[in-house]
Amino acid sequence: MNGGTDMTLAFELAALEELAYPERVFEDARTWSTYVGVVSEKPTYVVTNFTRKNRIRQDFFSGPRGKKESLESVKDQFATERQVFIGTTDEDEALADEVGWEYLPVEEAAEAADWVIAATVEDDDVDETEAGEKRDDWP
Repeated sequence: MNGGTDMTLAFELAALEELAYPERVFEDARTWSTYVGVVSEKPTYVVTNFTRKNRIRQDFFSGPRGKKESLESVKDQFATERQVFIGTTDEDEALADEVGWEYLPVEEAAEAADWVIAATVEDDDVDETEAGEKRDDWP
């Protein structure tokens, strides 16, 4: 990614779900971002379940608020030189512009940071430890 490390990076949950290895993405992003988190219109438990399943430690998340209120709040609470919102839709881009964040589509972010998009990975290529533990006792 271009720019300095004094940056707040927010992922729309849908963007994070498009990435093959979300835990690796967060680990990588932490090396060049000050704060990293997830925003979504989905209920808190959905975001929490996804981040726990993928062992993601986030600095912030939407909670019961919507994306707009969350991004405004994060910008106020975490003062950094840059705020970058990684999303998936034209609505995400419009929202970022509205609240004064830079916008980056997940595909461009993945290309710039060398992250793997899930759709480009064969099931056989995903290491069991990366995909989460698989259980033999489940149907």
